[in-house]
Amino acid sequence: MTKTIMLLPGDGIGPEVVRQARRVLEAVGARHHLDLCFTEGDIGGVAIDRSGEAYPAATRSLANEADAILLGAVGGPQWDGLPAEDRPERGLLAIRADLDLFCNLRPALLFPDLIGASSLRAELVSGLDVLIVRELTGGVYFGEPRGVQTRDDGVREGFNTDRYDEVEIRRIGRLAFEAARKRNGRLCSVDKANVLEVTMLWREVMQELSSEYPDVSLSHMYVDNCAMQLVRAPKQFDVIVTTNMFGDILSDITAMITGSLGMLPSASIGEKHAMYEPVHGTAPEIAGQNKANPIAMICSVAMMMEITLNQPEAAHRLNNAIESVLENGIRTIDIASTDSTIVTTDGMRDEIIHAFQQTDKSILDSRELVRE
Repeated sequence: MTKTIMLLPGDGIGPEVVRQARRVLEAVGARHHLDLCFTEGDIGGVAIDRSGEAYPAATRSLANEADAILLGAVGGPQWDGLPAEDRPERGLLAIRADLDLFCNLRPALLFPDLIGASSLRAELVSGLDVLIVRELTGGVYFGEPRGVQTRDDGVREGFNTDRYDEVEIRRIGRLAFEAARKRNGRLCSVDKANVLEVTMLWREVMQELSSEYPDVSLSHMYVDNCAMQLVRAPKQFDVIVTTNMFGDILSDITAMITGSLGMLPSASIGEKHAMYEPVHGTAPEIAGQNKANPIAMICSVAMMMEITLNQPEAAHRLNNAIESVLENGIRTIDIASTDSTIVTTDGMRDEIIHAFQQTDKSILDSRELVRE
């Protein structure tokens, strides 16, 4: 059965890393006999320039028809002067809302050969494997009313609304509990329930849900303490579930613990749709220079293989290929050390594809030895 993968390159380094993702997908698909077809659309700044909208109708139509979406990145300084409601990032919020992508999965896994790239001491991060489950379509990023206004006294004020109902909290909570159940059985719910009523409700609902998952140990932590604990003792965490804004911030902290934003993938999933993207931004300072690290994008492909395409073996082999390349000291400039072999964006893609193909060959060779 043909699976339709929609490509949304976006802005900055987005087109470069999405191009690598397609090449890797084609290689993996050929090896595992997957029938894939590709569509492509505009989102973010490039969409504004071409059609006047960050999430145009043509993109919306294709996105709703796709089995999975690969997104590069959106935004850039050239659009900073636009009104807030017209900026490229509105396209990202719009597609999440349109497809009801309410759950964002952000794994923070430290590859053994990148321990030196972490901002923390090796003993603190060795073996790190944390999953952040971030609610993605509610909270302060979507709450109304919002805006900037001038009061009667002539002073301007900005305002936003942080809002969650118990249905939204319960559905993200269930996914987090299920994820913890499949891992090490520990879930930490992060909130600010000492001062924010919206997260008082969040904590109450999470606690109610815990009775349905007696095999999962639930704890609660204030977001400021969680930020501190992530840099003090990050391995204490297994799965973290939190709100939209808190998840946005905490996942960037975990990114730097692993060594680079260029290493972390993410999956945004809903009841019917899924979108996969790297955690990093558009990095306009290196866009078009063949310097971007494509690993986060390629790891996002591996997540798509496992979650949407139901190809866990292909995902496992691709992740092994990435690890093999890193073991061989091959790096893009953002994660390079003094003894690294530095490669371009295209070069990293080629190394990963080669390692993937060699992984297949070694598996076949071992099977031949068993038969002999």
